[in-house]
Amino acid sequence: MKRDYYEILGVNRNASIDEIKKAYRQLAIKYHPDKNPDNKDAEEKFKEAAEAYEVLSNDDKRRRYNQFGHQGLRGQDFSGFSNVDDIFSHFGDIFSGAFGGSIFEEVFGGGRGRGVQSGTPGADLKIQLSLTLEEIATGVEKTIKLKKYIPCTTCDGNGAKPGTLLTPCSVCGGSGELRQVSRSMFGQFVNIVPCTNCGGEGNVVKEPCAKCSGDGRITGEATLKVNIPAGVREGNYIPLRGQGNAGRKGGQSGDVIVYIKETKHETFQRSEDDVVYDLLIGFPDAVLGTELEVPTLTGNAKLKIAPGTPPGQVLRMRDKGIPHVNSSGRGDQLVRVSIYVPKKLTQREKEFLKTFDNFPGLQPRDAEDKKGFFNKVFDSFS
Repeated sequence: MKRDYYEILGVNRNASIDEIKKAYRQLAIKYHPDKNPDNKDAEEKFKEAAEAYEVLSNDDKRRRYNQFGHQGLRGQDFSGFSNVDDIFSHFGDIFSGAFGGSIFEEVFGGGRGRGVQSGTPGADLKIQLSLTLEEIATGVEKTIKLKKYIPCTTCDGNGAKPGTLLTPCSVCGGSGELRQVSRSMFGQFVNIVPCTNCGGEGNVVKEPCAKCSGDGRITGEATLKVNIPAGVREGNYIPLRGQGNAGRKGGQSGDVIVYIKETKHETFQRSEDDVVYDLLIGFPDAVLGTELEVPTLTGNAKLKIAPGTPPGQVLRMRDKGIPHVNSSGRGDQLVRVSIYVPKKLTQREKEFLKTFDNFPGLQPRDAEDKKGFFNKVFDSFS
């Protein structure tokens, strides 16, 4: 199973394109084949990061991925990378300086610092939302309640005691980062890491807020509304950006990821965007034909049973299925016909059935046909 692309790059779901580029640059430096010769694990991570960047740096692919996950990329002009040469060919502009400088500028000098971030980003929250087929067929708005971190109202989320100021970190001088220089056969490498003293924020809290103990957030509850489009299926997810846990000390909030789960239906079965319904009719209706009302996801509808309908026949009710989530139109309702065979009969009913022997049109043409006919009837109920 493929890993989440945001997790691979180590960025939040509402990360900007510059943050995505920077995250990919750092991973490309770390796992570049020239730095990791004959290292298969590093090569796989190099390809994995490139695949994540290709999707998240493209507005259309990112939108589809945010809404439908990896399944949303099926049928698109995307298949990942089979080897590192594909990556260098595909991203030639990146490695030659399309980021405003070579992707390796931080390795060989001239790199730009990552800049001071405000606080620590909050974590995403993942929830599972169960839907009936009726809700999936029409779309629905759901209200969900959840517990999460919310900004502290006493200190406005910065973690400092009201009336006090944040002071620059004495370790990094307020830059929020530390530069580590090392040498190897490839030359001098500069590794920029968040300051361990201030957590990359560039400042420290001298007098913490009493309510949140300097964290800038407290536990609370939230009520959210989520609009579910018609046609979703189990495994799809919907991101609610910025509705997750509040970040520490004013950091950006995470997202709420709503995963769709389909509730098992008592009447219908789903087959892609079609729904399947099993209809049981009597032998006279199968022989003579009839018109019945059958349930659908949007109410009852009339269905014609043609004369001579055999057991196992599948009848199609056009546009009575589930809407296509990515295009116009909808699936059909497939009606599987079964014929009712009673197990107990009165003597009068038995005598009546025996009269069928006097009507050649109700009998198979020969013994083999007769055997096959009744086997088909009874097999449909086994």
